[in-house]
Amino acid sequence: MHSAKDDHAKQPPAQGSGDKPRPSADVGDALRRAYDETLNESVPDDLLDLLKKLD
Repeated sequence: MHSAKDDHAKQPPAQGSGDKPRPSADVGDALRRAYDETLNESVPDDLLDLLKKLD
């Protein structure tokens, strides 16, 4: 027996339903992590020496 309820169960979840994060949210999270990691990196000594020469 076939019912309308069966058809509803086979449909993909509606966009924004909360079942899956949006791809743009994943990209945003990855960019934030990369930015935070970059902020925590130390400046190479060679670059610091060059900057001192400019002063």
